[in-house]
Amino acid sequence: MKHILFCLLLITMLPVYAGSQAQQTTNFPPEKIANFAKQVERYAAKQGARAFIIGRIGYAPKDLPQGIMFTHTAIAIYSQISLNDGKKVKGYVIHNLYQSDNKPHKSHLVTDYPVDFFWGSYELTAGITIPTPAVQQKLIQAINQGAASKVHNPNYSVIANPFNQKYQNCTEHTLVLLNSAIYNTTDKNRLYANIRAYFKPQTVNTNPLKLLLGSIIMEGVSTSDHEGDVKTATFISIAQYLKQYKLLYQSVSLDINGKVVRHF
Repeated sequence: MKHILFCLLLITMLPVYAGSQAQQTTNFPPEKIANFAKQVERYAAKQGARAFIIGRIGYAPKDLPQGIMFTHTAIAIYSQISLNDGKKVKGYVIHNLYQSDNKPHKSHLVTDYPVDFFWGSYELTAGITIPTPAVQQKLIQAINQGAASKVHNPNYSVIANPFNQKYQNCTEHTLVLLNSAIYNTTDKNRLYANIRAYFKPQTVNTNPLKLLLGSIIMEGVSTSDHEGDVKTATFISIAQYLKQYKLLYQSVSLDINGKVVRHF
């Protein structure tokens, strides 16, 4: 009995920092989420962002491994949106990879909007990484040409290794799609070769026993694609990657009170 309770305790502590399920419940009143979503859109628009990388905090920061803040990452594109009444408006459309509810070892691509994106947030703080205008244009072109589905790997792991193609999570998909835009290709072998050559992932500083247990008993958690230290793509590591190669315009956090914190 003690062994079972120990295992159950560890399950509740397993790494969930890259969790990317579509959220059905919320911690905030809908109007507060809607206001925050508009605040994020206004901030991005004020910076002239036509395409940017967006992150949300889905779990308590104190429960996340050191150095990891945002638990879901996607790409926002300024687009023409058709409303239910037939009207067309301009706004940001979010291009996501979400973990499947009924098959947690699988993922699917979903297009939604900022309110949907922040619906399941633990706290209303957004990550906003804006590439240079040239990279933004390339991202828009890549998505319009269907690159998101072409570089999608539906085999999901919350701690996917971005250096190989065995699994993919939301942040790795964002990284591969970003590289697809930069290099103007959907050739996965070439894209992952470039990631291995130029991208520095985040080391997951958490108890190895929890990682091992999670990979054994939970679908959607695997360490079989790693050798040595467990490393994965994160929102901040993508921003650092863009900064290193002078492809970054700005990377910030924006909270519900309008406070802006620059990452670099």
